[in-house]
Amino acid sequence: MSVANQAILAFAIVTCLFSHNSRIVASEPIVEGVTRVSLVVDDLDRSLDFYSKVLTFTKTAESEVTGHDLERLSGVFGARIRTAKLTLGTEEIELVEYLSPPGRRIPEDSRSQDRWFQHLAIVVSDMTAAYERLRKFRVEHASSGPQRLPDWNPNAAGIEAFYFRDPDHHTLEIIRFPTGKGLPRWHEPTNRLFLGIDHTAIVVSSTEESLAFYRDMLGMRVTGTSENFGDEQEHLNNVFGARLRITSLRAASGPGVELLEYLTPRDGRMRPMDARPNDLIHWKTHFRAKDEAALHSLAQPLRRNWISPGEVRLSDRETRTAALHAQDDDGHALMIETSAPISTAQGAR
Repeated sequence: MSVANQAILAFAIVTCLFSHNSRIVASEPIVEGVTRVSLVVDDLDRSLDFYSKVLTFTKTAESEVTGHDLERLSGVFGARIRTAKLTLGTEEIELVEYLSPPGRRIPEDSRSQDRWFQHLAIVVSDMTAAYERLRKFRVEHASSGPQRLPDWNPNAAGIEAFYFRDPDHHTLEIIRFPTGKGLPRWHEPTNRLFLGIDHTAIVVSSTEESLAFYRDMLGMRVTGTSENFGDEQEHLNNVFGARLRITSLRAASGPGVELLEYLTPRDGRMRPMDARPNDLIHWKTHFRAKDEAALHSLAQPLRRNWISPGEVRLSDRETRTAALHAQDDDGHALMIETSAPISTAQGAR
């Protein structure tokens, strides 16, 4: 794309952003896909052992990084990290251990309705067999047991789910979709038990405000809605009286993002004001931007939510990457990135 066309696209997107008192609407999707979800862990080797042995993820890369670029992008001065990328099916996660400075662990009294709550939904082909495997490895329960959502709720009927925790107390979910629900590939014949990641779920204070961010600004599309309550939902979330408004969104590729708004109880706590990006509650959802012009158009509207000092540009021998590390108004972190071959990136300046 030429410099002139990039400028026109950026101007068109920015001029479609209303003032802070109005809904923000992008003229076209700024993000093309969700590429991965990152979790901060206390001990990378321990976490690799858990995700690979218990959940059958495959490690694809491991590295140790430090330096000025990392400090700017992570928002952590003096950062030195070990990272590992793992895949399950076609989805990817990233585990990040801060060797320096280490962050704080997840609060022991964390609850499913607290605003910092986020989980990964791992699709399984057989709920009974998956639950038995987790029991074999003595995995910590977050639900009382697997739950089948009731038939009276047409949008969720027949879905089976169970919450559990990894060694760092991160909440994970195994989920099985009945015929007619979920992506078609979750129903393809297979001998694998753990199939891939369907979505990451985040607790939000307001569905409408979160839609203004993820749908209207980033350009994700709503793919489903449901209002869930009753005995099964209470035992799944381990929250007495839980009644949730659930909204599913997807970009053109990658896992979805699911918004969880607790209609009752309304006592979920806000993300701690002193939370830092190296703390273990700092999940990060990575989005691929359409191009650098689209990424640039987000910088000013998100200014008050920056974690990195605006856009950060990184280069290696082959590619140039631009990234913005920010958070939504509930404190859920996201990394919006785009990259291009060095020759293309330089030619587009």
